[in-house]
Amino acid sequence: MQNKRTVFVCQGTGCLSTGSGAVYEALKAEVAKLGLTDVEVDFTGCHGFCEQGGIVAVEPEGIFYTHVTIDDVPEIVGSHLKGGNPVERLFYRDPATGRAVPRYHEINFYKKQQRVILRNCGRINPEKIDQYISKGGYRALKKALLEMTPEQVIEEVKRSGLRGRGGAGFPTGRKWEFSRNAQADRKYVICNADEGDPGAFMDRSVLEADPHAVIEGLITAGYATGANAGYIYVRAEYPLAVKRIRIALEHARERGFLGRDILGSGFDFEVYIKEGAGAFVCGEETALIASIEGRRGMPRPRPPYPAQSGLQGKPTTINNVKTLASVPPIIEQGADWFSTIGTPKSKGTTVLALSGKILNSGLVEVPMGTPLSTIIFDIGGGIPGGKRLKAVQTGGPSGGCIPAKIPDTPVDYETLTMVGSIMGSGGMVVMDEDTCMVEVARYFLSFTQAESCGKCAPCRLGTRQMLEILARITQGKAQESDLDTLFTIAKTVKECSLCGLGQTCPNPVLSTLRYFKSEYEAHINKKRCPANQCRFLRRKTGKKT
Repeated sequence: MQNKRTVFVCQGTGCLSTGSGAVYEALKAEVAKLGLTDVEVDFTGCHGFCEQGGIVAVEPEGIFYTHVTIDDVPEIVGSHLKGGNPVERLFYRDPATGRAVPRYHEINFYKKQQRVILRNCGRINPEKIDQYISKGGYRALKKALLEMTPEQVIEEVKRSGLRGRGGAGFPTGRKWEFSRNAQADRKYVICNADEGDPGAFMDRSVLEADPHAVIEGLITAGYATGANAGYIYVRAEYPLAVKRIRIALEHARERGFLGRDILGSGFDFEVYIKEGAGAFVCGEETALIASIEGRRGMPRPRPPYPAQSGLQGKPTTINNVKTLASVPPIIEQGADWFSTIGTPKSKGTTVLALSGKILNSGLVEVPMGTPLSTIIFDIGGGIPGGKRLKAVQTGGPSGGCIPAKIPDTPVDYETLTMVGSIMGSGGMVVMDEDTCMVEVARYFLSFTQAESCGKCAPCRLGTRQMLEILARITQGKAQESDLDTLFTIAKTVKECSLCGLGQTCPNPVLSTLRYFKSEYEAHINKKRCPANQCRFLRRKTGKKT
């Protein structure tokens, strides 16, 4: 009898939108119909290769099928699972060679990555705790609770060099230490899953595909800081993520990983879910806390920082989804292992949502310091249609645009800041030669202006003024002096705003002025959009969109 095989159908949000739910049910029915007792049909969360959905993988062979529809099910079951002949037409095809690649570990998109945060994504059923445990899940928590003191856990995280993956890059161990040292009768830890950037889907995908990794990291953070309660703040627009978090929390309680006297350690911890209404500003720590408390999500001045006075006025530690998912492997494999990945100042890996004018859009995890060119061309497959790379925007709507002339820019906190962008939470939008950089700045600023809470004048007024100038430029109604005004307002908003939204939202404007000023001048002086994209300045003979 053949060894047991498992057919994993991707059931992340992206693949579900292509009809993978129906594929999953059809595969189960077809396998049962043919009496294949050696085959089990199961599902996973997001694989990350969103461009190729719906995805079906057959293990342990590693056969990887792409763009699977319900019509392909009979052939997969009959030819492959019963007859032993994989369906080649459903294999991924290398865009450079046209060669069919049968196994995912042979595909450049996966082969060039190093998965730490995404280690289980696409490899386990997120609704079955036993599959997480079979991959080493909760071993780190057992080690932390039964073999280490809270101070030792903090020291291990500090030595690892882990920095906040939500964008700010503050050292995680130091944040935990501040909260640990704060004196209070109650403390909290919060998982910030309020992911609202256009084109960002990293946190959502991790929560959908590997919720236990985040929960394990959150419990460990609670133990280290002395907190007995944790919150997962996730936007209500992520219903599948919320569903799987709830299932994972229920299973964790049943197995004794949550509740009173966890694993006999004497440590009590409970986790609650707070669904946010979708305000982008609630990604900022103090606005998020206000939302949990039932108030309007608006930031407040700091200090005091949440580590001293946060939720309900108590010491509170807030970490991003990806930060918490990094904690279990650090505790299990050690700080020395983690610190060998990345750069001297930016340790570990980063998860990027690769989108825009790119062949292989999806989730990518690479060591910090990986050049943009490696991500775009080796992993991303390059620019479709034979077009040339023009720019890359990193860090979401508050990130800067990096020109193609510096393609080897390392992706790490320090370098991206130096070139006028930010790491952010991990959004990466690729732009080709047909992109108007003035319109890009206007588009992203329109998002952050609409999401401004309006509490401080620099952000409330400055974003609107910048947006008005950018609109005039794209309409051919601006003057040369508007560029100086635009630059001055952008610098003022950046330096004087209360929170991170206002402090970073001018980045698209400042970076495009820095690297693509000639495009602004063409719009103003020649009444022409070089990319031929702006509606009011489009040439009569040329490309139309």
